[in-house]
Amino acid sequence: MGLSSADDAAVWSVDAERAIVLTTDFFTPVVDDPYAYGAIAAANSISDVYAMGGKPFLALNIAALPGDLPLEVSREILRGGAEKAREAGCVIAGGHSVRDTEPKYGLAVLGWVNPAQLLRKDALQPGDKLYLSKPLGMGVTTTAHKQGLASPQAIAEAISWMTRLNADASAAALAAGVNAATDITGFGLLGHAWEMAAGSRLGLRFSFSAIPVMEAALPYAKDYRFPGGASDNALFYGPQARWDPSLEEWQRMLLFDPQTSGGLLMAVPPAQAAAFEAEAGARNQPVWAVGEVVPGDSIEVLP
Repeated sequence: MGLSSADDAAVWSVDAERAIVLTTDFFTPVVDDPYAYGAIAAANSISDVYAMGGKPFLALNIAALPGDLPLEVSREILRGGAEKAREAGCVIAGGHSVRDTEPKYGLAVLGWVNPAQLLRKDALQPGDKLYLSKPLGMGVTTTAHKQGLASPQAIAEAISWMTRLNADASAAALAAGVNAATDITGFGLLGHAWEMAAGSRLGLRFSFSAIPVMEAALPYAKDYRFPGGASDNALFYGPQARWDPSLEEWQRMLLFDPQTSGGLLMAVPPAQAAAFEAEAGARNQPVWAVGEVVPGDSIEVLP
């Protein structure tokens, strides 16, 4: 898998039972705590390996930091990334840094995957049940934080989700024989869902009331504190969506809200749904059934 595929990472076949997964990501701070920022950036970078059904094993730091940034701040960013990578069983073996006017941090990550267990975007089948492993609302909450409006409790809730690895969600999917997944990041739920639908030449149906949203994010969504990327996503992916008229504009925008280190969206065959839920439960991994795969060429959102 490479440039011809819309999947979450590149994959290079080694032999019949092993392939290497390669991905990279980095971004500017979304929270004030440098340690949390480093951990979020690392979890986000590693997530694409999990989204492919792989296990990370090696990573390199990518850091662009201002020359006048206090050393203790830089140290905490790197420590946050290193400890989150260690939690994932991944070694950070070096990296590269440059000076920049605004901090940027992330990882280049290598992982192993069994080619027979690849989680792909284009492997949907009609009737598959759609599951999400993290709630939405990270983008609107961190934007409210940048505007000085988010409560400490809201930021703490967002950090707890953004620093959570997608390891258990991926493992549950593999154990249940799932073969289609992606992670929800900058394009929002509907943007990444559309990549799966378009690649599989099928449609999707979501139930808005079933989609998890951080409770703390709801006031900011109702006040329309969305980042600019949400509007970009709505303009680009909006034409693919058909909405129930009862859904308000802020509810629609939540599904375009860019997520930082969001959850996995997994398509599970009905016969494997019970096994998948059991595997997730055994790992204390929350999952929400949010919709289904249907024939068609659009995404329908019901109340």
